[in-house]
Amino acid sequence: MQVRKAVIPAAGLGTRFLPATKAQPKVMLPVIDVPAIQLVVEEAVRAGLDDVLIVVGRNQSSIDDHFDRSPELEAFLEEKGKLEELATVRAISELAQVHTVRQREALGLGHAVAVAEAHVGDEPFAVLLGDDLIHPREPLLARMLAAHAERGRSVVAAMEVGRREIAMYGCIEPEPIDEGASEEGLVRIVSVVEKPDPDEAPSNLAVIGRYVFTPAIFDALRRTGPGRGGEIQLTDAINLLAGGEGADALAFSEGRFDVGNPLDYLKATVALACERDDLGASFRGWLEGFVSPDGPAGSPG
Repeated sequence: MQVRKAVIPAAGLGTRFLPATKAQPKVMLPVIDVPAIQLVVEEAVRAGLDDVLIVVGRNQSSIDDHFDRSPELEAFLEEKGKLEELATVRAISELAQVHTVRQREALGLGHAVAVAEAHVGDEPFAVLLGDDLIHPREPLLARMLAAHAERGRSVVAAMEVGRREIAMYGCIEPEPIDEGASEEGLVRIVSVVEKPDPDEAPSNLAVIGRYVFTPAIFDALRRTGPGRGGEIQLTDAINLLAGGEGADALAFSEGRFDVGNPLDYLKATVALACERDDLGASFRGWLEGFVSPDGPAGSPG
């Protein structure tokens, strides 16, 4: 069955960005002038998914508002002749069919995915974490969908990280796929270990926030009890899939930014700003002067 729907868990509190996230969701923090959550929705749309469910928490109505029409703003922009801005604003509400559902309790990522069952139904679907950005030139999700279509299994995105870093991620124990697979970097998942001790990690393949699941994930989540931190761990449910109908991992190597991390948030902002037609040349010129040993730090140009 063709994948049509995407689920974006976005209910996190964003404590690493306080006080900026005291009154707004972390996924609404702008990367230059576009909220991070919009960039994630655009990624899903580029991969052909036009039905998007965002799992939200309390006091996150701004996410709904962002993807809705804004008649007052549109009327103001039209009256002032700001037609380019008007087109930009209207395009947001036409990106996809965007829905929201509330995760009433913060019971972990696995619970957030389970909340989507009523909307997803008995279909395969994609999960994109709202604070993981993938560069628009990296067709990761499209490759994952192709791997799922070819083998009919759930597919998890994976990236090689340093041995010390693996303790911050779910770690994949991989196994080569004997039969031919058209997607380079595809391996079979034997198991996933959540945040292992670096000396005991089965590999340096870390689970990254993109998934394509068969509907069997919902039954696996129902069979998953609270794990680390008392939360329903998605990795525990993936382990059940791996031991049952099977699950694969697709490795990629670049283009990912964890914008839930302040340093990566800055990296994403700089990288994307440097590529903008309207900002890139001027910003790169300023940046070169700013980082030069002879340049005046903080100088505007």
